Amino acid sequence: MGDLLTHLERCWWSIKIQPFEDKWHFLQYAGRYVRRPPIAQRRITWSGERIVRFWYKDKKLRRRAEVQCSLEEFIDLWAQHIPERYQHAVRSFGLFAPRALGQTSAAIFAILGQKRKPRPKPRRWADSVKRDFGRDPLLDHTVKRMRWARRLAPNAR
Repeated sequence: MGDLLTHLERCWWSIKIQPFEDKWHFLQYAGRYVRRPPIAQRRITWSGERIVRFWYKDKKLRRRAEVQCSLEEFIDLWAQHIPERYQHAVRSFGLFAPRALGQTSAAIFAILGQKRKPRPKPRRWADSVKRDFGRDPLLDHTVKRMRWARRLAPNAR
């Protein structure tokens, strides 16, 4: 974990500092941004006061193409790739990658001084139907609880 943090310390980070009400609000905000960014920093070849220049792979021409646009256009293009609330991104990397989460989550909880909550037991199907549709599927038409008796074999023709 120490080697990983040392490596990440040398990386360039763009940080926007703003106050948050509590940890939950921060996690909701940051959770949308922990995925892979829509454009790698190495693809930005030049940025000035009002202009950004970057390259992309033109798949029709099968070569690199360079684009120059205003700062506002660049932010608009980039913002289209940031998932809205309740949307899911396909890829993730770093500390939050599925492969790494199993290895690093224990260390993260230890650093924060928190205990991991146990995974809840799955809900029974009958309880799910009762919650969602308001009726118990295991009650028959006389309002008696049904019970398992046996399985009937399909009719042989």
